[in-house]
Amino acid sequence: MPDGDSRTFDRLVEALAGREGITVGTGRGFGSGTLQVDGRIFAIGRPDGLVLKLPARRVAELIADGDGMPFDAGKGRPLKEWVALDERGLDRWFDLAIEAAAFVRGRPVG
Repeated sequence: MPDGDSRTFDRLVEALAGREGITVGTGRGFGSGTLQVDGRIFAIGRPDGLVLKLPARRVAELIADGDGMPFDAGKGRPLKEWVALDERGLDRWFDLAIEAAAFVRGRPVG
């Protein structure tokens, strides 16, 4: 995946859309263009990376290891089950997105 542009998320969408109930959010506003499973968002593309919904323990682990950053959605307070990833970890985006989809679906991996 190329660094520094929106095609990184687009390729993730292409790889995952249509697998086991995974869809791309449509319409306008929040949720549009996000990856969803059973209608619930698990991945959001951003110009500077990717945001995933994972168990709070997993989020804390990724942050502690330096692989992720807290995500606060503009509220000034980090969300416990959301982590922001930058493009340094592109090689892990696919596996982490699969993990996020399983978590949101209610069947966490591992």
